[in-house]
Amino acid sequence: MPIQAATAADLDELSELFCAYLTFYQVAKPRVQVRDFLAARMDNADSTILLARDAHGAALGFVQLYAFFSSLALQPAWLLSDLYVHKSARRQGVGEALMNAARDHAQASGACGLQLETAKSNLPGQALYERLGYVRDEVFFTYWLSLN
Repeated sequence: MPIQAATAADLDELSELFCAYLTFYQVAKPRVQVRDFLAARMDNADSTILLARDAHGAALGFVQLYAFFSSLALQPAWLLSDLYVHKSARRQGVGEALMNAARDHAQASGACGLQLETAKSNLPGQALYERLGYVRDEVFFTYWLSLN
């Protein structure tokens, strides 16, 4: 299955997938707002979005990565911020392929690692991450300060 970096030409399909992703996490947003957000990420080169397609070219899922620096490792790293596979394409290896593409991208950029977080209730995602060698952090807690 082809996985490539998303471009502006992919925004309509990507926005549809991203809206479904937000609905999954119960934070639905208007499609125009999602499209504007994604376009800004692309325009500003804030993130890398990898898009998986089937043999006919239909979008199946995406992963969005943000670069950061690991202060403890003194090296660049990537935050795997968003992963979503369309409901009709689940259990077909799309998520694993996207995760592996993210890993390849991170390795090619010289990163020391990939970091992600997921909902405690996302047991299928956790099983995938652990199967791919990700280790759940037992040392650090994640905190959030809402400024909205």
